[in-house]
Amino acid sequence: MLVILGIITLVLFIIFLIFYVTDARRMINGFLFNVFFCSFIIFLIYLGFSSDFVILRFIAIVPLVILAFILTFGLFALCIGLFLNARILMKRESRRFANSLTLILGIFLLLFILFRMVNPVRFLPNYFEPLYTGVSFIIVYFFLHLTNFLTAYLLYQFNRPKLNQDFIIVLGSGLIKDKVPPLLASRINKAIDFYWKQAAVASPPLLIFSGGQGPDEDLPEAEAMQKYAIEKGIPLEHTLTEARSVNTFQNMLYSKQIMDSVKGSEYNSIFTTNNFHLFRASLYAKKAGLKSQGIGSKTALYYWPNAMIREYIAIVVMQRKRHTLIAGTIVGFSVLLAIFAFLFL
Repeated sequence: MLVILGIITLVLFIIFLIFYVTDARRMINGFLFNVFFCSFIIFLIYLGFSSDFVILRFIAIVPLVILAFILTFGLFALCIGLFLNARILMKRESRRFANSLTLILGIFLLLFILFRMVNPVRFLPNYFEPLYTGVSFIIVYFFLHLTNFLTAYLLYQFNRPKLNQDFIIVLGSGLIKDKVPPLLASRINKAIDFYWKQAAVASPPLLIFSGGQGPDEDLPEAEAMQKYAIEKGIPLEHTLTEARSVNTFQNMLYSKQIMDSVKGSEYNSIFTTNNFHLFRASLYAKKAGLKSQGIGSKTALYYWPNAMIREYIAIVVMQRKRHTLIAGTIVGFSVLLAIFAFLFL
């Protein structure tokens, strides 16, 4: 049995590795890694309890203890963490709706815990049971999808492009009047850092600053970003601007048009953005027909949870047809079962 588990785990790891190496910009990478990781944990537990070595038994017990803690206190601990993060974020940033996502999720999870404790479904007729089960299936589905997203996101952070790029696309994120704010500056600085690293060993890349002009901005983002980079020592002739885009997909699409016009169809390119935005931006790059991989600039730790919730919502919206189909099928089947139970049971 141990040998079979070991072979299954090895095969799952090889499958994951093939998918990840061929293209790191896939949600399925997260799913494949999670399946491999679960198989690996089962292998360790079985190995530990079938062995006489104390250290192996200890290794086997650790995952079980962690799992027991998560199942018992994990959701409640997550609620507390979300509330604390919301307090810090609103104190350091602002009380905007965009900064309240951790608070909203914390309230939702707290209500979910209370709902499970009270279990009001027991007071309803039996034919409501299929509807409750259907909602539970939808929650489980999105929980698994979220887990796959987070794993794919974390795996993508290990992406390390080679120092042989022809272009670096710097994605805009908004100006304050005509000034580059810290969040955007971190993206530009990441591109500048890569530029000098490559310039030390090969021909330097061209920097494409991508971003249009918002209604509250005094000039296009691309121009402000270009000015910032030049002040940091980047030669003007090594910069290009793309000032039409208003979202990440257009950043990629219009930048691709510029690169195609300069180099044809054969070139190497990467993009820079903040690390929380990195994986979703890579999906847009793929959608725009770019082979570009990304590198991310660091984000303050307190800002990360709220940003990741926003990123996940955006991912769900990107794939809304698939999720609507799956959730709609579950709801439809649950309603049919409820009607059947009402009429015949």
